[in-house]
Amino acid sequence: MPKIRIVVLTGAGMSVESGLKTFRDANGLWENHDILQVASLSGWNQNPNLVQKFYNERRSQLQNVNPNEGHFILAQLEKNFKIDIITQNVDDLHERAGSLHITHLHGELLKVRCTNSQNHIIEWKTALTMDQKCFCGAQMRPNIVWFGEDVPLFELATQITKQADILLVVGTSLQVYSAASLLHYTSPSTPIYYIDPNPEHIKSNHNVHIIKANATEGLKHFQQIINQLSE
Repeated sequence: MPKIRIVVLTGAGMSVESGLKTFRDANGLWENHDILQVASLSGWNQNPNLVQKFYNERRSQLQNVNPNEGHFILAQLEKNFKIDIITQNVDDLHERAGSLHITHLHGELLKVRCTNSQNHIIEWKTALTMDQKCFCGAQMRPNIVWFGEDVPLFELATQITKQADILLVVGTSLQVYSAASLLHYTSPSTPIYYIDPNPEHIKSNHNVHIIKANATEGLKHFQQIINQLSE
């Protein structure tokens, strides 16, 4: 019997329990910076040194945090289910917890890319400076999808989502395009489990099950549910 395929969409609420601040706090800032200053192409063009400094700090911060129990629960589910994670998060906490199939919609903090080509990507765990160039001679920049830029892996994410037997949404308000639109790529018969302490209303023809809890507690509850369903 084939394994149940669970597609998991995760957002900032997944990593906040590890000590990482959410991408967009209630005051509209990210780590006390205006988002458009550090997460847009215009911000990069106006002050690339500030942007580099900001992501260097985030990269350094990431070395000092660890996956939380919720990350490990998702990794454990791979023992009995086919798990595909599509994440809005740019950290590597899913990987460190042991999950194997991860699509980073908004890029990866521990990678940098060429300013001339989004296909020239290399792993990078230290500070990036303005004198570090691609082999083509162009400046390297954080491998982050900024506001106004195309999402290179969106098409892949839609193809994964279409194959879901169950869609699990954890730690995202479903207000950020293009991740929120992924719900429309699942079959109407696909059940959706939505974990959030303050869940938004989902306009959907799907069978939506809301688990009002933070990521870890919600995933514990979901794990019990899915284990029962598979018995």
